[in-house]
Amino acid sequence: MEDVRHAYRTWNKEVRFDFGQPQGEEALVPADSVTWRIFKNPVSMFVGGVTAVILELAEARVRDGVWNNTTFRTDPLGRLRRTGLAAMVTVYGPRSKAEAMIAGIRRMHGNISGITEDGRSYNANDVELLNWVQATASFGFVEAYSQLVKPLSLAEKDDVYREARVPATLYGAVGAPDSVAALDELFEHMRPQLRPTGIIDEFLELMLRTPIFPLPLRPYQRMLVRAAVDILPGWAQQSLQLQTRWRLKNWERRLIRLTGRLADRLVIKASPAVHACQRLGLPENYLYRSARNVQK
Repeated sequence: MEDVRHAYRTWNKEVRFDFGQPQGEEALVPADSVTWRIFKNPVSMFVGGVTAVILELAEARVRDGVWNNTTFRTDPLGRLRRTGLAAMVTVYGPRSKAEAMIAGIRRMHGNISGITEDGRSYNANDVELLNWVQATASFGFVEAYSQLVKPLSLAEKDDVYREARVPATLYGAVGAPDSVAALDELFEHMRPQLRPTGIIDEFLELMLRTPIFPLPLRPYQRMLVRAAVDILPGWAQQSLQLQTRWRLKNWERRLIRLTGRLADRLVIKASPAVHACQRLGLPENYLYRSARNVQK
């Protein structure tokens, strides 16, 4: 796990965001939330983030906005770092800094618009698209943690969607699902609009090739990319034609679950989760106590 600690230290130097200041300032999401507990896990966060992007790229307007108006293809590592930072700031950052960051993202989105291949116009601040992006992110993070780290009850899953209401509203996703039942309704509504596309395969190939993890963990990175496909709903895997090539082997699933559970008990002092706990005067191992972990 030393590679994981090193990755967090390197990430902190690159993003230059202090999650430990100002002292005492609350986040958009409360520290005793299920969200704080699941966002601390680097394994499930990586898997869930890839799952979310797969579902986003399946929608033509989101796909055009992401693929043709961002640096995903030319600078995937930089894009991933910025997206990861935004997620961490949204959950763990002090409220004032999180609100300022989100306002900046909203202004940037206002400049992103276009017309899809089938002639539909869009703007990145369209509420329907923002609701979809918020829903796919919540789904990815919830299911990755529940399937690969520790099973979450239906009530806990509902809590995560409910806890996202405040930041989702700030992002403009005013109709994002606030429960598993609401997510299922949205999935039913969106299913006819989701299509297989070579861009999803291109994205997954980028996730395989981009040096996100330290060199010794690159084979593990490739497993996690397949795991991101594996936790998609069966109907999504089938409709997006992802069942065969990206299939996760049983032994790989067992290994990922083992490392996911280990990561959930590892207090990484350089992580946003620990720094946020320190900002609020909480013990470093506050989010790990349910796992009967001891402070390291």
